[in-house]
Amino acid sequence: MRILVSNDDGIFSPGIKALGLAMRALGEVYVVAPDVEQSAVGHGITVRRPLRFKHTASAGFGEIPAYRVDGTPADCVVLGVHLLGRPDLVVSGINIGVNLGLDLTHSGTVAAALEGTSLGIPSIAFSLDTSGEELNFAEAAAWAVRIARLVMAKGLPKGVLLNVNFPPGPPKGVMVTRLSTHHWEDKVVERLDPEGRPYYWIAGTPVGEEEEGTDLFAVRRGYISITPVSLDFTAGELLAEVRRWVAEL
Repeated sequence: MRILVSNDDGIFSPGIKALGLAMRALGEVYVVAPDVEQSAVGHGITVRRPLRFKHTASAGFGEIPAYRVDGTPADCVVLGVHLLGRPDLVVSGINIGVNLGLDLTHSGTVAAALEGTSLGIPSIAFSLDTSGEELNFAEAAAWAVRIARLVMAKGLPKGVLLNVNFPPGPPKGVMVTRLSTHHWEDKVVERLDPEGRPYYWIAGTPVGEEEEGTDLFAVRRGYISITPVSLDFTAGELLAEVRRWVAEL
């Protein structure tokens, strides 16, 4: 079994190191990750400039081949698959911070798994809630191995990935969930540079409803949240109604 490990926090993140080393229990591992943090870049692919693909022994993966890319998480998966061979599984993370609800639309962690899924490879995104006093990547990585082993045994439907979020402390168990309304309430902060010209920071505060059965509900209560996510964004329940609208054009 060949496993491609990527992330959006960068190749030197403790989360990807824990995940990559743990995945050795399942087979041959290779790491392809951004050279710097690429959080919140979404599913971007770099098409207007060349990309660098460099072996990086200093990342601390030991005998595991590790490469850094000056691009996005999705770029990393594309290059990893085409340059190193097609894997049996793509795993992304372990992200420093949760990816819940609407976070998926901009998460680079999830984007790496989305890219793997779009290439027809079973893929899983892993994220860790950082609200606790300590970040226990080792425990999350051990659970990630168990989940990955189950995915390889059972398989995933075409066009479906798993989005997994770990609570900040020892998990009470596992919940299979749907996406919540968790998102960032945007705030734009204006400041002035030394020449008096305005520039802007986009900031925000996480908000969302803790409805029972959602990923936010599970993680806030100390459970691992596993959410099946489909690449098919079609609102199927509206197809018939929109056809009726179009008939009036």
